[in-house]
Amino acid sequence: MKRRTFVGGVGVAAVGTAFAGCGEGPGARRRQQSVSHGERLSWRLASSFPSSLDVLYGSAERFAERVGVLTDGGLTIDAYQGGEVVPPLEVLDAVGRGSIEVGHSASYYYIGKNPSLAFDCTVPFGLTARQQNAWMYDGGGLDLLRPLFADFNVLNIPGGNTGVQMGGWFREEVGNLADLRGRKMRIPGLGGKVMERLGVTAQVIPGGEVYTALERGSIDAAEFVGPYDDLKLGLHEVAPYYYYPGWWEPGAMISYYVNLDAWNGLPAAWQAAVETAAAESNVRMLAGYDRLNVEALATIRASGVTLRAFPEEVMVAARREARAIMEEQAAEDATYRKIYEAFLAWQRESTDWFDRAEGEYARFMAQGEEG
Repeated sequence: MKRRTFVGGVGVAAVGTAFAGCGEGPGARRRQQSVSHGERLSWRLASSFPSSLDVLYGSAERFAERVGVLTDGGLTIDAYQGGEVVPPLEVLDAVGRGSIEVGHSASYYYIGKNPSLAFDCTVPFGLTARQQNAWMYDGGGLDLLRPLFADFNVLNIPGGNTGVQMGGWFREEVGNLADLRGRKMRIPGLGGKVMERLGVTAQVIPGGEVYTALERGSIDAAEFVGPYDDLKLGLHEVAPYYYYPGWWEPGAMISYYVNLDAWNGLPAAWQAAVETAAAESNVRMLAGYDRLNVEALATIRASGVTLRAFPEEVMVAARREARAIMEEQAAEDATYRKIYEAFLAWQRESTDWFDRAEGEYARFMAQGEEG
């Protein structure tokens, strides 16, 4: 893929040199720590996602473009798709060591490094997109999570959300809980750990490789995002059953990771520009999915795919195991427990409000004009 460079203003050229390799990280940091008046910087952004997913990866391109505009060309960003300069599941490490300045990823990919990182993205039976935004921006979520990312020399900034996802594609029908046992499924994060307790072999596979794995039968099922992205990946062509809801991802937040040394070298106005561009990205990604999933679902229906809700016993067992896993982790890790308890408290409070207001409204409208 040809990289894209974004600058703001007319006739403005980027003067800074893009970093050519991992070994240039420390030197690049020293240069960034003192940005003088009129100096321009060039950063690189690595996403975990393929360019074929135009809403997901496209949000990173839009973010880069907006930073260039808001800094009047002072800070330019080259955006790269997953695997182009950094392996898709190594973005956090690459940002932390300074190989790149910005990452674009889902934090639950990195729970092997710290289980608490999942709360920056989503957990099974967790928060919806609106609940997640409220918790992160105004409910103390960022205050709890940023120290965790600082341990990796990274600043995390909310940058998007898919909204509630679908339950994924299955080569064979799931009629009951027993039907899950022995199946191999592409499912990352804590959702994968829950599935393992239900007898599934969970695998983490980058989005660009899901189609091939499902087509060849190396996996029996796969979840990705929702109708629009799943259609783009062609998953309806290799699995006949499409299940819902994606209880493991009720509101998956995507984050931008900024190398802390690079961040601290920016003028305050440029830091504000980065945060503003990320906030715009957060709004636009969810809006894009909410619009495009409607049409995509209709197309999937017309293709002959069978849509099914997960059996009740699967939902109940999955929620039980999800809570058990998180309780076990909280008992072992004081930091995890602090975040988990704050997360649950907010979920209880906000669910009461959303159910009484929007939930009841949605139930009424679903009845149709005849009521």
